[in-house]
Amino acid sequence: MEYEIRSDTGRKRTVNEDEAAVFVHPKNKAVLAVIADGMGGHKGGDFASSTAVRIIGEQFMSASDDVETEQDWYDLLYDTVVDINLFLYTKAQQDESFKGMGTTLDLALILRDQCLVFHVGDSRIYQVTGKAIRQITKDHSFVNVLIESGEITEQEAEVHPQRNWIMKAVGSEKSIVPDLYTIPVPSQSYLLLCTDGLSNKVEKELMLDIILRDVSLADKVDTFVELANERGGEDNITAILLEIPETEVIST
Repeated sequence: MEYEIRSDTGRKRTVNEDEAAVFVHPKNKAVLAVIADGMGGHKGGDFASSTAVRIIGEQFMSASDDVETEQDWYDLLYDTVVDINLFLYTKAQQDESFKGMGTTLDLALILRDQCLVFHVGDSRIYQVTGKAIRQITKDHSFVNVLIESGEITEQEAEVHPQRNWIMKAVGSEKSIVPDLYTIPVPSQSYLLLCTDGLSNKVEKELMLDIILRDVSLADKVDTFVELANERGGEDNITAILLEIPETEVIST
């Protein structure tokens, strides 16, 4: 499996509060991609996103041989997300400079021919199979609630004054229940994890066009960042693009 990660501060921000990483387990070669978009407090956003990705990576890489099945991995990652949430929430309550901090969080664990997804916030995971792209996750955002209730259209959401309000974030409440998705991972497919600095600027049809181009993965993610910046670059821009080769079989 090949992957590329890009994270850019953008043209308007001075600090990059996004964090992203890919971890490959040393024994069973399971692959975990993690992306987070921090927010809140004088220094809380960067702390929240970097802490979440770091702890998840540590727990994943140190998982014992007893962690084998999909349920085992689910239990490990779920408990880790819950623990991170409580840690960030408690710190924000105790330290004024971290008040209001939180982070979006998306995990994609590729295990054999399945992908286990955890989702909190409005960062996104897309899957490309054949010549089609679909958004796996649903935004935990105010405008998405309005879209699903039929009050506004997707086009109206793009210019809605509260389009950046999110309804759920890791660390914003004492407890959390992440969304969970399980999807097949066919050969010759792609997974894209991105923060809203990309998804707000590059529509998914153009994402698909870029991903299907006959260029390197590096060129593809570079194009994502360049486009988002050309279209304003008001936010941090981060993407992880993973390619599942034709004959790859991921085993545990």
